[in-house]
Amino acid sequence: MINLDWYNSLIKPDFTPPNYLFGPVWGIIYLSILASLIFYINKRTFVPKIKGYIFFIIQMVLNILWIPAFFIMKSTQAGLIIIILLDIFVFMTIREFHKVSRAAAYILVPYLIWILFATYLNAGIVYHNYL
Repeated sequence: MINLDWYNSLIKPDFTPPNYLFGPVWGIIYLSILASLIFYINKRTFVPKIKGYIFFIIQMVLNILWIPAFFIMKSTQAGLIIIILLDIFVFMTIREFHKVSRAAAYILVPYLIWILFATYLNAGIVYHNYL
């Protein structure tokens, strides 16, 4: 379990949700990511899928890397770099998934919106605490 004392001591930007909302929201997001991947995998098409798989894997790795960078290393700056890359690769995943399955792409849109909001929060923490 991650100790949130350090995080709770940070000055956060406006509109930061309460801590108890993050778990349920991420649970729903991860289920939607899985559903999107299932739609993508199961869609029969002549369109090559390899770029979609590569972008999907990269964005998942970045998603996983953000937690240790931000909470364990306590590097909000590294977290910001990772989450900006995550934004880019989720967008690229959506674009590639859309070529094969509109449903797979549209299911990822709330995820993109959520991580853009998380990027705002991460950038706000960097700004308020380290600049």
